[in-house]
Amino acid sequence: MLENYWANAIFSITPTILIGLIFWLIMRSIIRADRTERTVYARIEAEERAAAGQPAPEGPA
Repeated sequence: MLENYWANAIFSITPTILIGLIFWLIMRSIIRADRTERTVYARIEAEERAAAGQPAPEGPA
């Protein structure tokens, strides 16, 4: 009886943990991709402004 209780508890919580882990990995990759894309875009924009002889934009970076 006791073995079934712990086995059922483990089998019940495992899918929740796995789905949570998968969700965390997906969200982490989305956030990292967005951060990388923004960094690359800012660098390209800075290069284009420098090539056009325009000053850097004012405000937070």
